Amino acid sequence: MHGALLIQQLRQRDASAQVCAWGGDRMEQAGATLVKHYRSLAFMGFLEVLRHLPTILANMRFCKEDIAAFQPDVLVLIDYPGFNMRIARWAHKQGFKVVYYIAPQAWAWKKGRGHKLRRTVHHLLVILPFEEAFFGQYHLPTTWVGHPLLDAIERRPTFSRAERLQAWQANAGKPVVALLPGSRQQEIATMLPLMLAAVNPQEQEIIVAMAPSQNREFYQKIIGEKPIILLASATYELLEVADAALVTSGTATLETALFGVPQVVCYRGSALSYWIARRLVKVPYISLVNLVMDREVVTELIQQDLSPARLRRELEYCLSASGQKWFQTSYQQLRQELGGAGASQKAAQIIHQEATSA
Repeated sequence: MHGALLIQQLRQRDASAQVCAWGGDRMEQAGATLVKHYRSLAFMGFLEVLRHLPTILANMRFCKEDIAAFQPDVLVLIDYPGFNMRIARWAHKQGFKVVYYIAPQAWAWKKGRGHKLRRTVHHLLVILPFEEAFFGQYHLPTTWVGHPLLDAIERRPTFSRAERLQAWQANAGKPVVALLPGSRQQEIATMLPLMLAAVNPQEQEIIVAMAPSQNREFYQKIIGEKPIILLASATYELLEVADAALVTSGTATLETALFGVPQVVCYRGSALSYWIARRLVKVPYISLVNLVMDREVVTELIQQDLSPARLRRELEYCLSASGQKWFQTSYQQLRQELGGAGASQKAAQIIHQEATSA
């Protein structure tokens, strides 16, 4: 999504710009030549990465060959640090100009990445307000451009709640509870059954946001005969009408907040992966909402704390009048912290300057 918004802005500046991309359907629709789809690159967790290491290494070799063949004026790396930082090191040695957009979360773990970025990246574009000062201490050219989610949300087409629910054959008389169980199969298979066990389809309209890279049959096997609505490629449309949401930790927590939807943040991984993460990751929260606000705005239920009973209690609070008031006030403060829209435009301007300068 962020890559697509960036490509749109780059092509507004230069309609003849050639963009070769590793990404997804939206980037291709925005005008990029898609070489590799991201669905074949997404692995999560320490054990999962080890299991797929041969595939990851093969993709890395292919990526280097592809960049060398394309000979870009500027190489733009977006997030995905485990892969992209290795590509940055190689690209720097080859003499390519590297701009990193959406910085690795070195402030959370692996702070040594700041030194590595300084040696391999020409310009770092960050999206969280505290990151500019953090990376600046490594004497790395860093610019805070704002968060591109604000751009994506601002540009969405809008419809009335009644129109949305009617199109989905949803009951407008029930509170709408959105389930966002993640994007990777392994996390969906873990999170969605827990979420389903916490909701009440008799009293609530339950709608699941499907990840673009997953098929309906995969979700249907988990849901079974329950009266649940499945929506493909319509997460923002769902958040526009939802009264509350259960959200797997990740960017979706921030998206949900920016739509003003009260939420409970959920995470459960393998015991070993979680044990390792607890010793490596040095942040007090797992959700971007709480990290940006530096306090607990949304409840985080992690590992053993994530039970259907606890999830049910927190969901009830989200749907209550006092809960709704609490979240709306906190989310308004969050938007002020993130700054206004225009991140994609600012990033494109800097990247275009880098591409056209000596």
